[in-house]
Amino acid sequence: MTLSPLSDRDFMLKLARMRMPYGKYRDMPLVELPEPYVVWMHQQGFPDTELGRMLGIVYEIKVNGLEHLFAPLSLSNGMSSDVTGTAGRNRRLCKN
Repeated sequence: MTLSPLSDRDFMLKLARMRMPYGKYRDMPLVELPEPYVVWMHQQGFPDTELGRMLGIVYEIKVNGLEHLFAPLSLSNGMSSDVTGTAGRNRRLCKN
């Protein structure tokens, strides 16, 4: 049985700890990246790397309003307590 990334505890911890390695949001945890930035990156296309795959999952988490999944991890990780953002609140993020 293969687990999805969201059901894999070790992967979720790694994702919660991963920080943006470059750009304006350098050193910010991926799950705390601003929603418009993640949406823009999705529209541009994520790189075919581990970082790109993680950003794709962060995008899906934000689109589906699942940021609360990281709340239990935030206190032990040094993340800010507000990782909920505004995504996934019954609105369309991207223009098709």
